[in-house]
Amino acid sequence: MGIKFSFKDKYSIADLKQIMELLRSPDGCPWDIEQTHSSIRSNVIEEAYEAADAIDSQSSTDLCEELGDLLLQVIFHSQIAHEADEFDFDDVTDGICKKLILRHPHVFGDTRVNDSVEVLNNWDAIKKVEKQQVTYTDTLKSVPKAFPALMRAQKVLKRAEKAGIEFDSRDSVASRVSQTVEKVKSLGDSKDEQQSRQALGDLLTDTANLCRLYGFDAEELLAESTDRFINKFSAVEQEFIKSGLNMKQQPREVLKRKWQDN
Repeated sequence: MGIKFSFKDKYSIADLKQIMELLRSPDGCPWDIEQTHSSIRSNVIEEAYEAADAIDSQSSTDLCEELGDLLLQVIFHSQIAHEADEFDFDDVTDGICKKLILRHPHVFGDTRVNDSVEVLNNWDAIKKVEKQQVTYTDTLKSVPKAFPALMRAQKVLKRAEKAGIEFDSRDSVASRVSQTVEKVKSLGDSKDEQQSRQALGDLLTDTANLCRLYGFDAEELLAESTDRFINKFSAVEQEFIKSGLNMKQQPREVLKRKWQDN
């Protein structure tokens, strides 16, 4: 019993493929053997976010590690598919190579472009044919529902704009946000849950659109705002701790005043 494996000072993609094959083999790891596409679905998302976090932290060491973790997910799913005679890692590599060649006719063909805008326009046109998207609605529906909601909203709005829907100016959209806020306030303690859900949903969509019109990523803005909230919360809590007080036990007015002062 046991596996045959050659240890090295530096490994390659071929070694990674072999390691995954061994982990999924009868003498491999019980946990790895039990996994399916569905059971490790969330891992792909988590690793992608961790890679993004490494990019934000500007740590090349962390980014190198996280990209490895993300690559592992690609290899893992490819091995599971290979065992089911669906496809393997080489098919994945072949597919992305062909896609890149097809979508860059200005590099691998005779197409001429003047700037990156034309490159993106060609990319979208080729993609539409590839995906057999007949209508513009098809392009909107093709935005994955698994995306974070703000990201999905901005992508849908951007594609709608490319289809000819011209959104109002920033000021007009900002006014619509204000109007929707007033609508939410007017609902008060309304027991019409559906109406409240719709109004709040519209508010989020309009806000995401406003961020887009300003050229900002709504996901990034919300993440930054959340960090500021945490920092402010920490400052308030530290003041109470220094005074030997329990923050949760303080009167509402005291908490409110402290919050406004920070």
